[in-house]
Amino acid sequence: MSPRPSFEHSQGAAEPFPFLSSQLNNTQGEKMVKFSKQFEGQLVPEWKDAFVDYCQLKKDLKKIHLLNTNNNNNNNNTPTSKHQNTSLSNTLFTSIRKFSPFGHQHREHDLIHVHKKLASSASKGDMYETELLEQFADTDAAKEFFACLDLQLNKVNQFFKTKEKEFMERGESLKKQMDILIQLKTAFKQQRSKGASAVDSKEDASISCSFSSEEDSVKDKTEHEQELQDISTEDMEKNEVPYSEGSISGELGKSMRTKSEDIGKLRTMSSRSFSCQGKNMKINIPLTTPSRTFSAISYLVWEDLVNQSSKKCSAEGSKLHINKKKLHHADKMIRGAFVELYKGLGYLKTYRNLNMLAFIKILKKFDKVTGKQVLPIYLKVVESSYFNSSDKVMNLADEVEDLFIKHFAEEDRRKAMKYLKPTQRKESHYVTFFIGLFTGCFIALFAGYVIMAHIMGFYRRQPKSVYMETAYPVLSMFSLLFLHFFLYGCNIFAWRKARINYSFIFELSSTKELKYRDVFLICTTSLTVVVGVMFVHLSLLTKGYSHNQVQAIPGLLLLMFLLVLVCPFNIIYQSSRFCLLRVIRNIILSPLYKVVMLDFFMADQLCSQVPMLRNLEYVACYYITGSYKTQDYDYCMRVKNYRDLAYAVSFLPYYWRAMQCARRWFDEGQTSHLVNLGKYVSAMLAAGAKVAYEKERNIGWLCLVVIMSTFATVYQLYWDFVKDWGLLQMNSKNPLLRNELMLRRKIIYYISMGLNLILRLAWLQTVLHSSFGHVDYRVTGLFLAALEVIRRGLWNFYRLENEHLNNAGKFRAVKTVPLPFHEVDEQD
Repeated sequence: MSPRPSFEHSQGAAEPFPFLSSQLNNTQGEKMVKFSKQFEGQLVPEWKDAFVDYCQLKKDLKKIHLLNTNNNNNNNNTPTSKHQNTSLSNTLFTSIRKFSPFGHQHREHDLIHVHKKLASSASKGDMYETELLEQFADTDAAKEFFACLDLQLNKVNQFFKTKEKEFMERGESLKKQMDILIQLKTAFKQQRSKGASAVDSKEDASISCSFSSEEDSVKDKTEHEQELQDISTEDMEKNEVPYSEGSISGELGKSMRTKSEDIGKLRTMSSRSFSCQGKNMKINIPLTTPSRTFSAISYLVWEDLVNQSSKKCSAEGSKLHINKKKLHHADKMIRGAFVELYKGLGYLKTYRNLNMLAFIKILKKFDKVTGKQVLPIYLKVVESSYFNSSDKVMNLADEVEDLFIKHFAEEDRRKAMKYLKPTQRKESHYVTFFIGLFTGCFIALFAGYVIMAHIMGFYRRQPKSVYMETAYPVLSMFSLLFLHFFLYGCNIFAWRKARINYSFIFELSSTKELKYRDVFLICTTSLTVVVGVMFVHLSLLTKGYSHNQVQAIPGLLLLMFLLVLVCPFNIIYQSSRFCLLRVIRNIILSPLYKVVMLDFFMADQLCSQVPMLRNLEYVACYYITGSYKTQDYDYCMRVKNYRDLAYAVSFLPYYWRAMQCARRWFDEGQTSHLVNLGKYVSAMLAAGAKVAYEKERNIGWLCLVVIMSTFATVYQLYWDFVKDWGLLQMNSKNPLLRNELMLRRKIIYYISMGLNLILRLAWLQTVLHSSFGHVDYRVTGLFLAALEVIRRGLWNFYRLENEHLNNAGKFRAVKTVPLPFHEVDEQD
């Protein structure tokens, strides 16, 4: 058997990895920032477990340092004569080695040998094992250190090889997709150049080919549609052009197949097959919008009619129209896949550089602690290892850049880099300044408003108070809204501190997302405007103006905010406002739109804002019907239609959320979504019992309220702790929690669970009818509603923490964008 190879560092060699050494020198120059913190701040959060465990290596090195310190102390306590004799012998031995021609090489060779074990299979990489050749003073601790170091090196190599293989497969698949797209675009150009005869004809020019629907598995369907929501499809002119016979064949080997179940048919409407250069291909048209959903339903109806009326045309198949809009959609999908691939390659480069820097840093520390020269020997091994020597990632990244510049950026590199390497928006100090300015203004105005309202006695119990019935709902509505928004800013701050990648989870653009300072600026500015207007309104009332003269002011305030929200101009965070409007549209039309994380996260927020929605409905009714002119504020509660609408608003958030669960079950086929749907149905039943109890206050409805609310609360608490937060795991190393925790102090989790339990029991106020002295019941209602908003803010942090840990457990740092074209087996 041949001896295992070893690696030694040659004398006089150049310093390895010069650019990393310069980074290391810069790091050493920054005395205020430790490398471990810098390392933690720059690594990819979802790949954290795959990086070098720098903290563990530091712990092992600390053991060596403690042993060396103890040995030095023991040596200092030895007799002087013995110490002098030992020193004299060491001096003579050093002098002999110094004058020996092989002394320097022998010293380095006798430190360590790193052996390389060849991989037994292609899936497993080469393994490294360090052998200590020189007798260290702390042999056991040194062996433990190098064993951990070898383990980290092998882990990094294996992970890098796995991810490299994954990205290389994605790259090859994208190249094939790009070739098909280029062929289809070329066919369109050829048909357009032949003339406009097809345009003048009565029938649209269509591609002469038949198609067949492919029944995909639920798992494949989920993978194809999971990340598609962020790829928006622009409406374009429908201009269908047939394939050219020379380049693309239109005949398929199969006709349409009849599905056994209607749900199975509707789920597979995203798959349409056609032939391209003799190969059966499939184009995906996901049902992510209402128009596609209705098209799928109409297709099913049409398919049934065709099967029942005529069987003669079944052999001929149906025409597949791959028009300009479909090609544009395929172009957007492939472009998004290229962007995600390039991002993943960038993460892999970061993974390589940070790990290399970590190895250099820990080896330098080892040399400093032990006084040995191990860095040159071991670093040569690290340099020659797979994760540092492979250049496939660099080559693929350059190739992706070239393809993207050529096909998606019109040979404009600067334009391409806006997609591939978007620049982060710089945070301005002006934002911080205005946050402080508007915070001070808000506090001053709010204090003046509360004092004035208290002097006038508006918040005391009164049989009829025009102000509390008309103007106070506006203030209450905005208070709940911006309290929720403020807590969202706190969530962003906490997520960033805990290294939770909320932008990736919500699929937000890194260049357009709101930072926590932006959220705080919006909150403080808006609250200053709201409280300032309400202060002016209250001041006019104190000066003798009647309610008829000033009652339009709160309505104008609400109208102003609505106009700002829908303003089409690029001012006041336009991209974020439009994103909010899109999410609200998706929620309202929940069963028809594909549900993504941001959609159902926002729908959950609305479930905690039922009082705000009821105030909004009342204020809208009050001003739209013109009741503010006659001061008939009871009109919206007397008329049956408006009263029923007010009750319906209480059910809408739960209904929307239940419909989202139904759509997710339809798309993914997981029964857990049906169980989650039951939670919102129970909440709707509890809300209905409360509404009925408010109408007829008798013991029967009271018992029903207690029973339904108790059942719904237990249901919700179980889902909060077990499903949404991932806690209450019996076999966890952290009692009643989970194995992986983002926060260091476990007590925070227990306190949060207790607070969530207490705040979930706010419905008891309906039964107990508790009040705060002589304070108006509307003020009490605002306080209880604010507690629910605070509970939701607490829930948000742990919900995304659990989602982030799920992504990290699967090492999922980039989205897997579905591809439009798929090859179909001949037997299918």
